[in-house]
Amino acid sequence: MAPHPSLSRDLWQSNASPALPTLLHSLGESRSVLSLAASHLYIFCGSQSQDIPVWDKKTFRLKDKLRGHTGSVLALEYVAEREWLFSASGDSTVRIWSTTSLAPIYELSPYLETAAGDLFSLAWSSSLQTIFIGCQNTSLQWYDFRTELLARSLDLSSTVSSGRSTPRKAHKFFDSYPQYERKPADIYANNGPSRDTSPHSDRSVPWPRRGYLHIPAENVLDSAHYGYIYCMAMLDSIGGVRLVTGSGDEFVKVWECSGTDAPTELHAFECNNGAIYSLVVRDETVYAGCQDGAVKVLDLETNTLVRTIIGQEGVDVLSMSLIHSDLYTCSANGQIQRFSASFDCTASWQGHKGIVLSSIITHNYLKDRLYLVTGGNDDNMNIWELGPRDEEVIQSPISLRSDQDTLTYALSKFVSIPSVSSQQSHREDCRQAAIWLKKCLTQLGASTTLLPTGEGMNPLVLGTFTGTTPKNKQPKPRVLFYGHYDVISAPSEGWDSDPFHMTGRNGYLYGRGVTDNKGPTLAVACAVAHLLATRALAVDVVFLIEGEEECGSTGFGDAVRKHKDLVGHIDAILVSNSTWIAEDTPCITYGLRGVIHCALEISSDLPDMHSGVEGGAVREPLLDMVQLLATLTDAEHRVRIPYFYDQVRQKTDAEKELYQRLAGVTGQAPESLSSRWREPSLTVHSIDISGPKNPTVIPGMIKSQLSLRIVPDQDLDCIIKAVVSHLETSFQALKSPNKLNVNVDHTADWWLGRLDDFWFKALESAVQEEWGIEPLRIREGGSIPSVPFLEKEFGCHALHLPMGQSSDQAHLPNERISLDNLQRGKSVVERFLTTVGESPS
Repeated sequence: MAPHPSLSRDLWQSNASPALPTLLHSLGESRSVLSLAASHLYIFCGSQSQDIPVWDKKTFRLKDKLRGHTGSVLALEYVAEREWLFSASGDSTVRIWSTTSLAPIYELSPYLETAAGDLFSLAWSSSLQTIFIGCQNTSLQWYDFRTELLARSLDLSSTVSSGRSTPRKAHKFFDSYPQYERKPADIYANNGPSRDTSPHSDRSVPWPRRGYLHIPAENVLDSAHYGYIYCMAMLDSIGGVRLVTGSGDEFVKVWECSGTDAPTELHAFECNNGAIYSLVVRDETVYAGCQDGAVKVLDLETNTLVRTIIGQEGVDVLSMSLIHSDLYTCSANGQIQRFSASFDCTASWQGHKGIVLSSIITHNYLKDRLYLVTGGNDDNMNIWELGPRDEEVIQSPISLRSDQDTLTYALSKFVSIPSVSSQQSHREDCRQAAIWLKKCLTQLGASTTLLPTGEGMNPLVLGTFTGTTPKNKQPKPRVLFYGHYDVISAPSEGWDSDPFHMTGRNGYLYGRGVTDNKGPTLAVACAVAHLLATRALAVDVVFLIEGEEECGSTGFGDAVRKHKDLVGHIDAILVSNSTWIAEDTPCITYGLRGVIHCALEISSDLPDMHSGVEGGAVREPLLDMVQLLATLTDAEHRVRIPYFYDQVRQKTDAEKELYQRLAGVTGQAPESLSSRWREPSLTVHSIDISGPKNPTVIPGMIKSQLSLRIVPDQDLDCIIKAVVSHLETSFQALKSPNKLNVNVDHTADWWLGRLDDFWFKALESAVQEEWGIEPLRIREGGSIPSVPFLEKEFGCHALHLPMGQSSDQAHLPNERISLDNLQRGKSVVERFLTTVGESPS
């Protein structure tokens, strides 16, 4: 059964918490299991006993032992494409073994040999065919196997060295001849068994003599850290190779590796929680296990600390493993913990009697099971069964399918991420939605990046589709598309299907975000991608998608100003974040009201009191609040704030005619449409009291929330000052000993489009061509704070293309969008961009 698509599990809603892994088998053949690796057939165990036991996955029996190291085996790295196993030891050597024949292939010595000290960590880059080694002497060393075609072509019965370096020096003991031969030590002596003497091996098969390799001086980065390099992880992707290292100096460092030059430090995270003992990576996220029990979650895209997970305070996190959205942490007290992607601890159990030193996750292909394998200083290796091998629900963003179903396929994946920005439990889901969207836009052809908006806030997704350069070399038009990937919460009550699993019924797609705003965002992205793929994109289209729109676009403005150079020059702004006024007639939105949110608080210096004891003897804050709110409107519900209506733009004859036409379409009175769209208003949302809220209490503090909607040409700042002044003056008139506090906590300006603008006419024509009918020009009573801000910031006009119908239930149960509307909305955008791309600059 496939896992639930949510990255954060609502554990409190579950009937049962996720089950603990089952202890399937315990293997005890080694002293202190320091490192682990696995191929498709075997599990390899690096131990304090110098040998590397090899266990058969099918039978859990000891297959063999790899002998050769003279120190503890501190790190193992399996390389699937070469069927190699790298082992690093306290004897200052790295050995390379065949995982099919279990024979030694190479012995690799670091630069300065034993002066490098213990070799704590290994990381392999498939694209560079290079092994990186983290050393006790704080150096980072590497060896490039691309020039060593020895893996397939070399006669292993001879001794070899790197073509770029000299052979290693002879060891006085290990490279010595028998004493009676009285010969000086040299690397050809081969003082050791010529065949495996393991009791578990086939003694008739001799072990070939291995090749000797030596890391040259130019492949050494001295003092890569100011402490031992305990752990490493590799990010090997199409965009490049990055190495992540963790050290006793409390730093996690990210290095860019080109394969020709020395690694270049890109960023250093100071974790301040003791030594970094373990690292795992997934996409652009790094998890760093620290000495004092913390796991630092680091975002490489924005170079920020996302979260600190505290497993068990003061207990070293010595090993970690990651599978799907689950992180397993292994600690010095023997505990193993499982964390979900939202950093909830979903399981905790005693894994070993001593210290858990190592862990891996591997797949048993014969039984189709996933295993968590852990090793401890109790001399045991425990195998925990995690269950069937599930494919990740959210793997890559999309597979580029045929044009007709790419949009719906991608939307199904996007909707499955519950990116509810208003709930802290879904904060990580929001970040994962941003990462997913970034990848999606990349696959569609954009150059993308994530932009931070501030600590604890969701990043912006910036993606740029570059159109073809015109023959006349004139600058291309640049269109900015604004949208948001966060959604409103979706309690299950009232839904006919899972809100975070897109469902198709009777021509509609159901799911949270399908119409607000994930569906329209992907429709525009697919439209641009189709033009790009057919070489018909003659404009640059910049996507700027935020993750805090449902929470008031916190941090959006500052982030845009900070990264304005990355966005570049913009000629027009396109938005698709609303619905039609009816079901069957397409619309274009050309106006939005602004909003001012105020929080009021009236408090006394007295605690909550009993009305039977103190009633009549004190000035009650609740009565003050009621009288204060009553000063805001008159009996006709008109706002009584001075000068409130003075700047409201008068209704023109053309508007009156438009409202009459719209009234015929909607069945609503023209005055109702006008009051909702182009008239200012005031609303009191709530009154909240302190105390136990029973009918005998006089509350000592009262809170109230109110909002005002403003319209052209009201000045936002002037209205804010007038509101605050009116409230304070009216409260003073009450001559109350209580205290009033007014806080304006959110504002957005009004927006009005230019109906005679070239861009508006091009969009209107595109809608008419697609639908075969002239679109209705409508306004909205709600607010989108970012639209007027973007207009002012980039000095251009905005356009608003609604794709959904009036019955789409945005913010409500059973949110939906017509599949036809979504596809035709995509076509409208293609027509629009083609028109503006063909027009002379």
